[in-house]
Amino acid sequence: MRNSARFSATFFVAAAALVGGGALAASAEDAPWPTLGWHHSSPEAQGLDSDALADAFDYVRDHDTRIHSLTIVRNGHIVLDAYFWPFQNGQLHDVASVTKSVTTTLAGIAASQGAFAGLSQPLTSIFSGRAITNLDDHKRRLSLKHLLSMTSGLDCHAEPGEITLWQMRRSNDWTQFMLDRSMSDEPGSRFEYCSGGMHLLSAAITKATGFSALDFARRELFSPLGIGNATWPADTQGVSYGWGDLRLEPRDMAKLGYLWLNNGRWEDRQIIPKGWMEAAIQPQASPPYTDQKYGYGFWLHTNRRPPEFEAVGRGGQRITVVPEKNIVVVFTGGEFEPGEVGAFIGRALKADEPLPENPSGTARLAAAVREAAMPRLPAGYVPPLAKEISGRRYTLAANPLNLKSFVLTFSDAPGPQLELEVGDLHDGPRPIGLNGVPHLSSDGPSGLPVAVTGVWERENTYFIEYNEVGGINTYRLRLRFTGDDVDVTLSERSRVIPSARFRGTSAR
Repeated sequence: MRNSARFSATFFVAAAALVGGGALAASAEDAPWPTLGWHHSSPEAQGLDSDALADAFDYVRDHDTRIHSLTIVRNGHIVLDAYFWPFQNGQLHDVASVTKSVTTTLAGIAASQGAFAGLSQPLTSIFSGRAITNLDDHKRRLSLKHLLSMTSGLDCHAEPGEITLWQMRRSNDWTQFMLDRSMSDEPGSRFEYCSGGMHLLSAAITKATGFSALDFARRELFSPLGIGNATWPADTQGVSYGWGDLRLEPRDMAKLGYLWLNNGRWEDRQIIPKGWMEAAIQPQASPPYTDQKYGYGFWLHTNRRPPEFEAVGRGGQRITVVPEKNIVVVFTGGEFEPGEVGAFIGRALKADEPLPENPSGTARLAAAVREAAMPRLPAGYVPPLAKEISGRRYTLAANPLNLKSFVLTFSDAPGPQLELEVGDLHDGPRPIGLNGVPHLSSDGPSGLPVAVTGVWERENTYFIEYNEVGGINTYRLRLRFTGDDVDVTLSERSRVIPSARFRGTSAR
């Protein structure tokens, strides 16, 4: 939950400063419905800057960010759909506690079909066939809406380590375990993050509809949206895990976000009642450890301008919806901070109308997406390109380091070497360490030793780290070679100089 707050702060501090209040490029009503597949658009056609989005990929590479996918939908069009090796396009991803938002959505659909006697129906009447212990007046007042808003009042704790959830999972009957919990508060009086409560909600859906949450979703939610690939485990009683472990493809996660963006409407059908959806993204509870609010399974950022709401899962799983900007952003990952990547989306979101097309930026973004999906080269691998560029001097455009040229030499003996021309200084040639192991040499520019490491990241991309050992500065160069040209990305760890991208060329 804390990660979600950081994402919003980073994303929309930037976005609010850059996006005006003009008319949207396309309204939700005019956008094509993605039931049979998403329509794609250039970022610029939907008011986003391709170069700023491409910068996010440089950040991911430089910081070894454990992101698995990034999908951005604006005005009903996918403007970015990226997958980061080893996660691949078409794979299912565990959405973690994003599942909770799906479970609550299904409860809203079931209520609209008359399976429940409204959201105020007491749980004791839904599970009237069960003997329930610790039954008191508080528990008799416990209703569906309290489970939806995590204000059940049940003795349920998230810390340490989702302790109540794990106690439930060790019991023989998970539904009974939660029904039998004692009451610690009056229902509706206090927010308490309770995964077991969401499993109890899933059990209520099964009891009321006769279907597991998965089967009910397939019939009433997934099928209308064109979502055909989904898995969702169930307990020994056939109750789908209400709190987590639903697995979806990222583009299908975006469909859920697009449904929520459109107040529960899909094509000409109101799948989720509009009134329920409006209530679901209004504050129903106030978690104590954050400035966020909680609706019915959604985290709300009502103090942002524009406001947003999210389905949030541990490890970096997100479906973020910004209604005023007609945008849905989906992240999946293996424990990373979405806000760090979200900052680039905020910078990319420049207008509420189309921008001039940017062919070079679009090409750069497309190349970044392709590269992200490719496996890194094996340790020690040297591509044929190394022989072609060996010994050639590349003259560079103006840059913050005043790096004028470089020469890379690849040979079996003495091994790879780097020569630099920085201003009036000629440095090297210096040996380059391989496979992430720095090679140390003496008499650096500041009189200190220098450790240089190099690795081929792609067939055409060589990464160099130049570290003045005993000093502060560590420079990083990512060199992408195309014909006689090189595209250079320069950064420095302590940020003594700004990061920069510039080009260079070599005469044959």
